[in-house]
Amino acid sequence: MTPAEREALARLEDRPKAIRRGAVLMEEQARSDELFVVQQGMLMCYVLLDDGSRQVVRFLFPGDLFALSALVYGRSPDTVVAVSNAVVCPFDRSQIAGLATGHPRLFSLILVLNQIERVVTTDRLAGLGRTSARVRVATLLLSLRGQMRQAGMDVGTSFALGLTQEEMGDAIGLTAVHVNRMLRQLEDDGLIKREGGHVHLLDEARLVREADYIDRFEGLDLSWLPPGR
Repeated sequence: MTPAEREALARLEDRPKAIRRGAVLMEEQARSDELFVVQQGMLMCYVLLDDGSRQVVRFLFPGDLFALSALVYGRSPDTVVAVSNAVVCPFDRSQIAGLATGHPRLFSLILVLNQIERVVTTDRLAGLGRTSARVRVATLLLSLRGQMRQAGMDVGTSFALGLTQEEMGDAIGLTAVHVNRMLRQLEDDGLIKREGGHVHLLDEARLVREADYIDRFEGLDLSWLPPGR
């Protein structure tokens, strides 16, 4: 990035706000004119269904920009809650307009990240309708590890999951009991190991094949991006 681009990004994070695990940052249908960047920790976005159950639609890690809906809607489409102690940086939506005019490459990269998120969400929705519970759990593990890598976190074949089985189930349409059963199956088959809050991928290649997993952070075509300013 150019020095001017680095300065523009730094301005998005000049008002850090600490939030505790379990704290709700935004309520579904609440009015909001701010956007946010995650600086530390992990958050999740969810919607409440008519039967009172919860559908997790997205997990957020450091570097993620969220609440883009504030650009086009006056209300938040989902609830955002901290999964761990976290730090987020709110900024006014007018700053996005400034990026569009002053730093088109940064603005274009926001569009790229938004499209990656859309495709990942599409993959998850397709999985809810066509895959087994075992595959859903395997895919979620691989997807979370991929997001952690993209966030620059030090993860390899082992990573801290940081989620309860209920939270995992709410993301993939399963009960906590069913999630636990599928995790045990994956362990019994030598694909993963759970230890001290960490998940170890013992046979990643087989897990990827079984889940038919596609890493949406790979194979990006960014040749069209404008030059930096």
